[in-house]
Amino acid sequence: MTFEHLTVDTPEPAPGAVLLAGIPGSGKSTVAAALAARFTRSAHIEVDDLQELIVQGCHWPTPDGDPEADRQILLRARNGCLLADSFASAGFLPVLDDVVVRRSHLDFYRAHAKAVPLHVVILAPGPDKAWERNNARHKKLTTNWAFLDEAMRAELSDEGVWIDNADQTVEETVEAVLAATGLAAFLT
Repeated sequence: MTFEHLTVDTPEPAPGAVLLAGIPGSGKSTVAAALAARFTRSAHIEVDDLQELIVQGCHWPTPDGDPEADRQILLRARNGCLLADSFASAGFLPVLDDVVVRRSHLDFYRAHAKAVPLHVVILAPGPDKAWERNNARHKKLTTNWAFLDEAMRAELSDEGVWIDNADQTVEETVEAVLAATGLAAFLT
């Protein structure tokens, strides 16, 4: 078999891309995986996983701030956008999930995810519920990032679609995302 006559991209790209944002413990990864599973062709891009590709020199964010960690936040966002654009051009609906609480970070996503419309959905169960969920999951964080909720609400209150998923099941949240983005029309 040869690949000379095969093309990667499809005549029709994906109908859009979704960025699920929120603080740690807000349900981003769980909802993103469930949302992606609803489409015939989709990809879940967990941006934390892209950070884990760094073998040496990785700087995870800390509450104290670290310029190198901030640079790597944008590096992983850029790589997430590159993957999202590639998947979208090939007809796969990309669902990214990342901790996005600053307007400049969201603007970075919007500037770099260009292949299809980017639907921004912010999961906002509140800081107490997010911390409770963090403590009940397998990838527990030792730092309580609840203070990011206030920053997110201050900087992004007029951005994207906000979903308070504190009392919702994963499926209810997925349905809310589909309705808010208009992507329900593309389910098969």
